[in-house]
Amino acid sequence: METTISEKHGNSINTKKKKKWSERPTKTDVFIGLFMIVVIVVTLYPFLHVLAISLNNAVDTARGGLTIYPRDFTLQNYREIFSGNNNWVIAFRNSVLRTVIGTITATFTCAVLAYILSRKNYIFRRPLGIILVLTMYVSGGLVPTYLVIRNVGLMNSFAVYIIPALLNAFNVIVIRSFIDGLPEALEESARIDGANDITIFLKIIMPLCMPVLATVALFTAVGQWNNWFDTYLYAGANVNLTTLQYELMQILGNAQSMTSSQVHQLNQTEGAIIRTTPESIKMAATIIVTIPIVIVYPFLQKYFVSGLTLGAVKS
Repeated sequence: METTISEKHGNSINTKKKKKWSERPTKTDVFIGLFMIVVIVVTLYPFLHVLAISLNNAVDTARGGLTIYPRDFTLQNYREIFSGNNNWVIAFRNSVLRTVIGTITATFTCAVLAYILSRKNYIFRRPLGIILVLTMYVSGGLVPTYLVIRNVGLMNSFAVYIIPALLNAFNVIVIRSFIDGLPEALEESARIDGANDITIFLKIIMPLCMPVLATVALFTAVGQWNNWFDTYLYAGANVNLTTLQYELMQILGNAQSMTSSQVHQLNQTEGAIIRTTPESIKMAATIIVTIPIVIVYPFLQKYFVSGLTLGAVKS
C-alpha cells in the first residue's frame, strides 16, 4: 500500500513537471512574439516621431536627431496654426457633421442596395451587379462629375458632402458578400412568421451584419474626415462650408510657400529665436488630422468583436 501511494505521488509530481515544461514557450512562440514587437515598433515609431516634432522647438528640431520624444517642449507650432484662423470652429463643426451624417447615410444606403442585390429572386440582380462592378474600373472623370454636381444644384451646399458619397461599389460588394454567407434558415423562419422584406432587413439582417457594417462605417468615416478636395472643387467659395482638412491644406500650402525671411520670424528683443518652420507646422497639422480618427477607432473596434457573436445559430 505504501509503495502504491508513493508511486501515485511520484506520478503526480512527474505529471506536474511535464505540464510546467509543456507551458514553456516554444521557438515558434518566441519568434511570433519578437515579430509582433517589431511590428508594433514599426507601426508606432512614425506616429510618435511626428508627435515629437510637433511638440518640439523649431530650432531644436532643425538640429536633427529627434526620436520619439520632444527635447524642447513647446506648443508654439499649434499656436501658429490656430492663431488668426477665425474659420477654425466652423471648419471643425463641418468636418464632424459631414463625417457623422455621411457615414450613417452612406453605410445604410450601401446596406440597402447590398440586401436587394443579395435576393436570388430579384430579376435585375445580375445586370445591376455588373454595372456596379464596372464603376470600379471605369470612372466618369473629374470634369463630367463637376458638371453633374453643378447642374443638379449641389454647388456651395452642404449636401455636396453627403449625396455624392451615398453609394460606394466596393462597400456594397463587401456587404452583399457578407449577407450571402448568412444562414437562409433565419429568413425562411421570419417569412413563416409573417415578416416582410423591411422587417427582415431591419431586425434580422442589419444586426447580423454589424461586423461588416462597422468596417464599412470606419472606411467611410476616414474618407469623409480626410477629404478636402470636394471642398476645394465644390464649396471653396462659401466660407461657412469650409472643413478642417481644407483649412489644414491651406496652412500646409502656405508653409510650403514661405520664404526664408518669413520662416525665420525674429522677435524684436535681444536673443531672438525662430518661432516655427514649415516642417514643424506640417507635423502639427498631421497630428490634428489624425487624433480624432485615433479616438473614434476604439469605439468601432468593440463592434468588430461583439458583432461576431450575433450570427451564431444552431442548425
